Amino acid sequence: MSKPQVIVLSVVVQGLSQAEAARRYGVSWQWVHTLLTRYQAGGLEALQPRSRRPASNARATPHDLRERIVELRKQLDADGLDAGPVTIATHLTNTGLTAPSTSTIRRILHDAGLVVPDPSKRPRSSLHRFAADQPNECWQSDFTHWHLSDGADVEIIDWLDDHSRLLLSLTVLTRVTGHDVVNTFTDNINTYGPPASTLTDNGSVYTSRFTGGRNAFEYLLATLGIQQNNGHPGHPQTQGKIERFHQTLKKWLGKQPPAADLRTLQAQLDRFGHLYNTQRPHRALDGRTPATAYRATPKAAPAGHNPVSEHFRLRLDRVDNGGKISLRRAGRMHHLGVGYARRGQPAIVLIDATTATVIHRDTGELLSTHDINPNRAYWRDQSKEPGRWPSSQR
Repeated sequence: MSKPQVIVLSVVVQGLSQAEAARRYGVSWQWVHTLLTRYQAGGLEALQPRSRRPASNARATPHDLRERIVELRKQLDADGLDAGPVTIATHLTNTGLTAPSTSTIRRILHDAGLVVPDPSKRPRSSLHRFAADQPNECWQSDFTHWHLSDGADVEIIDWLDDHSRLLLSLTVLTRVTGHDVVNTFTDNINTYGPPASTLTDNGSVYTSRFTGGRNAFEYLLATLGIQQNNGHPGHPQTQGKIERFHQTLKKWLGKQPPAADLRTLQAQLDRFGHLYNTQRPHRALDGRTPATAYRATPKAAPAGHNPVSEHFRLRLDRVDNGGKISLRRAGRMHHLGVGYARRGQPAIVLIDATTATVIHRDTGELLSTHDINPNRAYWRDQSKEPGRWPSSQR
């Protein structure tokens, strides 16, 4: 029996006055009077300890806002997008609402049964993050697997700017080869300018350092003065950003209708790229989009390269049967005399404001250099003295 019940019974049963009961049990007579009032209204059960919690809380999250948080969680999850408390807070702010703290959002989601606690997960505070200081300071690349609707396995290669998380390109292929790495990398350079460095794993399409020699991608980087970095074998955390990006990509793809062919899947990837770069707030960027973060800071460039003073682009080609490579510049066709002995060889053409340089795509060998002359259709190889061809090449 509780002390309040004993006090009341001493008055009701034993006939003590309120003052006598107060003195005997060391309480005030006002408290004895309160207990008797409760007893008369509800009996002994009314004397049980009551909650001290206030009847209302002016700082409590409004009901409408709680419902909007739950609605956002379900909507983002259905769209295959990140639906964590930080992302939800960003969406609330972007729509003009005052977002509660992330811990409050997490409690609301937990109360709604939308969060399952996982105490085994590593706390975020224990992670040590690295990010490049400038756009184009480092590009990460990797490829991952996906399946078409008939179960066929395909590979998706992606390039990601380390600083801004901008998705530079996302390309689906039956199988990723070394030439696909060069092609996608070259396309990105033509769009965004050359990076100062790259970061990839040790796959054979990226490096031949464990088998001896260099592959086409390594020769291209060396030619452009771009530093190549590779993660340690068996340590994928080095490429953590792009590994985490694959989770985001596959979560979104999993919510889309299964693609029947490469063309349909590529269209889905293009939609995702636009969404990821321009609409989806990124937690690592304080809610900004990658496109916003990429434009906010001056870009880095390879050592010795000044993107402000020169126009720079790359193209992949092959020396034709006449020993030439043709390219269009400012609406006019020009022909680069590489050499009859080089016919059929795969080449990379580097073009800036004054010079076009032709390099063997697989060996990195310099094939020819050409001064850009808009008034002439034929540009001879400046690395060789002018003269007559040998009779065997006439």
